[in-house]
Amino acid sequence: MGKVSIKSAGEIALMRESGRIVADVLSLMAGAIRPGVTTRDLDRLAEEFIRAQGGVPAFKGYGHDSRNLYPATLCISVDDEVVHGIPGGRRLEEGQIVSVDVGVKKGGWFGDAARSFAVGRVSEEKERLLRVTEEALGRGIASVRAGARLHDVSAAVQEHVESAGFSVVRDLVGHGIGRNLHEDPPVPNFGTAGTGMVLHEGMALAIEPMVNAGTYRVTVDADGWTVRTSDGRPSAHFEHTVIVRSGDADILTR
Repeated sequence: MGKVSIKSAGEIALMRESGRIVADVLSLMAGAIRPGVTTRDLDRLAEEFIRAQGGVPAFKGYGHDSRNLYPATLCISVDDEVVHGIPGGRRLEEGQIVSVDVGVKKGGWFGDAARSFAVGRVSEEKERLLRVTEEALGRGIASVRAGARLHDVSAAVQEHVESAGFSVVRDLVGHGIGRNLHEDPPVPNFGTAGTGMVLHEGMALAIEPMVNAGTYRVTVDADGWTVRTSDGRPSAHFEHTVIVRSGDADILTR
């Protein structure tokens, strides 16, 4: 792990603006997600909004393989898709759950957040999965403060998820964020409280529980991006970008 950067008040102000756009996109999605809408429609709506706000979609063109860079603004993952689902002609259907992950760069700084939504009425299990995942994010954020340990956050998420009978994905983790979309430290959603690095005021973290109804094991589709549960059961994803403070964390993407 490299050196973890501490953000100045001025840098946090710039990140807050990126975070505001991210939050606004997710609010826009809440109003647009319904049976019959295509994931491409949602993606187009998000990109137009981000650019109108003077931002740049952070995911578009992202990747480590130059032959397979991420082609869209949003990651839209439906039902058993965990993360990194690519928008296209698929129409959303009543009873699905859909996770939307969005990153924005503005003024040289990044914001990143995700929310999972019900499409119309969903099963009791899916409703509980959405609720528990969002609560787990809240538990994780509540553990963020200067002087705490990184895995206090991880343990809080894991404990809440597993006590509900669900599982946390282990192959993918949260991350530091700032001038880059992904920075150190990695922020796992599982771990032992009292371990990991000490958190310092001004660190920026993207905390993102990815929670499966069944096994924590995942597979990656042939497209090289779409991650899905290996047992075909549904998954949910919630994420916020936060700043470490001496008291409660400062949520930039609320």
